[in-house]
Amino acid sequence: MTLPVPDLDDRRFQDIVDDAKRLVPKYCPEWTNHNLSDPGVALIELFAWMTDMFLYRLNQVPDRLYVKFLDLVGVELFPPQAAATDLTFWLSAPEAQPVTVPAGTEVATAPTSDSAPLVFATTADLHIAQPELVDLLVSTGTDRYESAWEELRYPSGRVRCFTSDPPRPGDNFLLGFADGLAGNVIRLALETSVFGLGIDPDEPPLVWEVWAGEAWIPVTVHEDLTGGLNRTGSVTLLIPPWHEPITLAQRRAFWLRGRYTEPLEGQPFYGESPELQTLAVASLGGTVGALHCELVDGEALGRSEGRPGEVYTCRRQPVLARGAGETVTTDGPAGHIVWQEVADFSCSGPEDHHVVWDGATGSIRFGPAVRYADGSVRQHGAVPAAGAEVSVTGYRTGGGSAGNVGAGTLTVLRTTIPYIDRVTNLIRASGGVDGESVDNAKIRGPLALRSGDRAVTAADVERLALDADPAVARARCLAPLAIGDAVRLLVVPQVEKRASALELDDFALDDRLYRAISDHLEPRRMLGSTIAVGTPYYQGITAAVLLTAAAGRPVDLIRERALEALYRWINPITGGPSGTGWPFDADLAAGAVGELLLGVDGVARVEEVLLFEADVRNKRRIGRAKDMVRLSPEALFLSFAHRVVVR
Repeated sequence: MTLPVPDLDDRRFQDIVDDAKRLVPKYCPEWTNHNLSDPGVALIELFAWMTDMFLYRLNQVPDRLYVKFLDLVGVELFPPQAAATDLTFWLSAPEAQPVTVPAGTEVATAPTSDSAPLVFATTADLHIAQPELVDLLVSTGTDRYESAWEELRYPSGRVRCFTSDPPRPGDNFLLGFADGLAGNVIRLALETSVFGLGIDPDEPPLVWEVWAGEAWIPVTVHEDLTGGLNRTGSVTLLIPPWHEPITLAQRRAFWLRGRYTEPLEGQPFYGESPELQTLAVASLGGTVGALHCELVDGEALGRSEGRPGEVYTCRRQPVLARGAGETVTTDGPAGHIVWQEVADFSCSGPEDHHVVWDGATGSIRFGPAVRYADGSVRQHGAVPAAGAEVSVTGYRTGGGSAGNVGAGTLTVLRTTIPYIDRVTNLIRASGGVDGESVDNAKIRGPLALRSGDRAVTAADVERLALDADPAVARARCLAPLAIGDAVRLLVVPQVEKRASALELDDFALDDRLYRAISDHLEPRRMLGSTIAVGTPYYQGITAAVLLTAAAGRPVDLIRERALEALYRWINPITGGPSGTGWPFDADLAAGAVGELLLGVDGVARVEEVLLFEADVRNKRRIGRAKDMVRLSPEALFLSFAHRVVVR
């Protein structure tokens, strides 16, 4: 078996000869004899033969050397990205004293027989303190607030949650706290005397919100045993990490409000306002962000020899993007020096304490000495003194698609924390992306060299979006709809899931990825232009297929193969003829589906193919069967509930 030969340049001898002859009229118009006997043509063929030999040798370059070539021109492989989630720590019982979960606390999945546990580390300190309720306001939603604090504290007092009679959407009541509740899990124990009559307890028109400094933002309801204040019970709320004070009714406090929302079509509404008799507040725990990584404390890398361009490598790779306090230091004759990480040494002078830290390989490079065309040698970046000890204060290692674990899987606390009973992730982890492959770098590298680092054309914008973050799988740039409008950039994020399990929510852009793309494009866009980052419209498609199996072949196996082929082919990331995602502007025809299924092992005939448009948000088919489904320029196909019958 021969090794595959990469094509770094696919031109051959005759292509080079033809290209050279086409340039003759432009650069040497007096040369008119292009016959094979002409000496000039013989020279062209000689140099074409030499160039062809050079290209042949270049195409034998292995991946490792190809990566080195890319590194020379400033194109490095993207390191993996760590998945992120929120970890909720639950107290064994409400504690009077504050409880702190320090940053870097590690939580892992349960170990299995065939895989090691995945470790997540918290990104910030979590402070869990018992809340102090200091006020209660009621409002009709017109910025007029009335205090009901004394009525609530009176032994037999009652407070109407919604003061309008009958209650109107927009009515709300607000709980004021002396200190912020950011990140805490709050339980409101409520006793009501008049229930919220008329509503559906399983779907009440009620939302909980906190003030975040600029606006009211929603609070996640973990558990509501009151059915929307419809009975005595408790409400457990997950307060977001942003909670700021504001002055309302001459009281400055941290406010949490319950707001009566506009009922949806067919949704029952409040016929009577609930009335509060008693209210008790307690903190049951807290929620904090976490990343798929393991923390490595300070590590000694070696001693400097005082030479330019020295390279040191961390013991564990890959290394995630450095955070606060994760730096390179040296200790030697010049004392203790903290080195600043930079992208490259192009702007570094001989006295600048700069290093380049490659996350994919974990290598740390000090400034090189570069010989210029005039023969002079210039030092870019300072060099550690001979004998100086090179070390790092710490780093994080990990990342990759394996970290995209499901909800409720992170349950093993690796260090004991007083008063913490258990921990879990209430939402699934997302954002984990494997490191860039050499094949992808081969595509990205030539594009980067061709158009530089500026977003001038649509292709430039697409390439820069791919450069912004490895979590970007595909990008499509569309021209403005009218003069003065923004350039539209449609981004398909990388999703590491089984093709048949893909859902619409998997292709949403999270805040981190949106910021990474926007921040990367902003300094590179043309002056006077704006780039609006969004996602394509995902057109759901359902294929209903009738197949005939070859004699003696198992029907169930053929059905599974056919379904797998459909989900893989009609796919925004792995679909289409090239396997790199369904093409934009490419319609889907029943004949093409039939041709695909004829290639499935065990299929004798394709009897019938019907295509249906589908609403993937509401998970239902739309309209009648079609032989062809058209695709708009800003849309991509997404498979939904294919049906395959084999007989």
